[in-house]
Amino acid sequence: MNTMLSMLAAAAPVASGWTAHTLWLRRRLNVARRDPLTGLPTREAFTRRATALLRDVRAVVVLADVDRFKQINDTFGHAAGDALLKATADRLAHYVGHRGVAGRLGGDEFAAVLIDDHGTAADLLAVLHGVLARPVDGQDPAVHTTVSLGWVRAADFPGDDLSVLLRRADEAMYAAKQGRAGTRRAGLGRLFATVTGRRAGRRGARIGAPVAGVSA
Repeated sequence: MNTMLSMLAAAAPVASGWTAHTLWLRRRLNVARRDPLTGLPTREAFTRRATALLRDVRAVVVLADVDRFKQINDTFGHAAGDALLKATADRLAHYVGHRGVAGRLGGDEFAAVLIDDHGTAADLLAVLHGVLARPVDGQDPAVHTTVSLGWVRAADFPGDDLSVLLRRADEAMYAAKQGRAGTRRAGLGRLFATVTGRRAGRRGARIGAPVAGVSA
């Protein structure tokens, strides 16, 4: 018995050390999966969570792009631009909630997948559009702009994976931005020609792409 107790006592510091090391690794991994400015999941972490959420037929994919962001940076400085991105991220994450996910894809572009329990995504996103246009707390009230939103119901395109749905939402977002409509839902029809679902100049664009459309 004494031998067993001695062995356990000797092993305790080792086990404690491994536990602390495991927790440290988990913390480092969580940090690596978060955008350092906004705290939102990075593209890779967002993709994993969003792909899982798309198994739910109520899933809605949203693409958000800050309007006139370069102008904000050039006029008020990068600190003001960073504050605007952080506020946009916080507000988007709040509206998506814990059951969904929001991520920063890069620059001033954000994406989200939310679960639309009551079929009210259009109303929710219309409200969100207004919230995102509010001035940033603690900043010069002049440092504000709108955020164009494009969205698509995954159930409308059951054969599409996350990347294709994001492209459809991107097209709808571009239509909203061009028409100053605030939000736009991706649907059927022909409105804007795309390059593999991405507008010309977007990363991943390729010549000879099908045409995607949007509807209000």
